[in-house]
Amino acid sequence: MQLPQPRLEGTLSVEKAINRRRTIRAYANRPLEIDTLAQLLWAADGITEDRGFKRAAPSAGALYPMDVYVVAGAHGIGSLQAGVYHYQPTGHTLSSIASGDRRIQLARASLGQMWMAGAPVSLVLTAEYSRITGKYGDRGIRYAWIEAGHMGQNIFLQAEALGLKTGIAGAFKDRFLARELTLPSSHAPLLVMPLGYPK
Repeated sequence: MQLPQPRLEGTLSVEKAINRRRTIRAYANRPLEIDTLAQLLWAADGITEDRGFKRAAPSAGALYPMDVYVVAGAHGIGSLQAGVYHYQPTGHTLSSIASGDRRIQLARASLGQMWMAGAPVSLVLTAEYSRITGKYGDRGIRYAWIEAGHMGQNIFLQAEALGLKTGIAGAFKDRFLARELTLPSSHAPLLVMPLGYPK
């Protein structure tokens, strides 16, 4: 699925977005539009140069070990069907990897943090360590964690600029979460970020 192109200018300053950023655990029953999701995905891991290589978050050696998955609830994102989707920065597209609303399974896998199931959508950031450890050895694992932090902050700030709120969770059972979302076995989940309009 081709996503709408990102906007490069907004109405909220970076300073205000930083000042307003908070973790929120209660969301309104209001869907996101597909262009809003597209903007968030671009801010997390989108291509930011004309040559189509450099991305929104810095990456050691420009090796980009991170992936972003979308867990969309029923009626959570415009006309997008409930399911799990993989974001492809090259081409700015989404590909479906699982159907059905999996928000409750995601919350249960996250040590029963059921507040997460109330968000219309969650972004799951994963690392494929082999992309970076080939060059940096075990140190590459740390670099992937740093990259996840950069991406998470980009999502927080972009959400604020769009009038949205997000939370962040790092407490979950890795294998249970990966199985429930049908993630590739080589993609280790690092962060879960529920998103929505504030309640």
